[in-house]
Amino acid sequence: MKNLIFCFAFVMFAITSVFAENITNSNRSISPDSVRLTIEGNYAFYQGKVKVDSLPEGLMYIRAVQFMAAKNFQQNYGYQEEGKMIYFTTQDLNVNAVYVGDDDDALNPYTVQFSITLDLKNGSYRYTINNVVFFRPEGNGNKRETLFDMYLKATNTNSRRIAKDARKLLDSFEKYLNALTGELYDGIEQKPSIYLKF
Repeated sequence: MKNLIFCFAFVMFAITSVFAENITNSNRSISPDSVRLTIEGNYAFYQGKVKVDSLPEGLMYIRAVQFMAAKNFQQNYGYQEEGKMIYFTTQDLNVNAVYVGDDDDALNPYTVQFSITLDLKNGSYRYTINNVVFFRPEGNGNKRETLFDMYLKATNTNSRRIAKDARKLLDSFEKYLNALTGELYDGIEQKPSIYLKF
């Protein structure tokens, strides 16, 4: 009887630990400052505000410029005294999160153009990702669709297939933006390592 109770307790412990790990992992992916789509009228964009630990605006500006230069983003506007900069880029992305290259896998590439505006003020910065245009291969050319167009398709209640296809593309782009804004934060913050690795 003791063995039966012990086995039952062990199984319950294993199930609850797996359940708790799944909850922890799912909460990690939902960051409070993750990129979210904003709709205002017929205009769609992403925006977020990030607090930076005790850095002067001048240093934040220089580090942001260095980060964007390392990413090969083209600067359209930059004025340090105003704390504002605007960048433009074109990126080739893939809807598939991990593409291994199997023959059976469908490769869904797309190209996206967008601008990112940074406003630095009072120990924080706000990023706005707008003017987003997707180019998807279709026939002998590319089909051009704005972010608002993709939002309308993703919320289409008449065709599940169109909505699912648009949602997959938006999810892929948002994963890219989450990684980009996370790297931007790390690039601006540049916290020193406490421990040296030998």
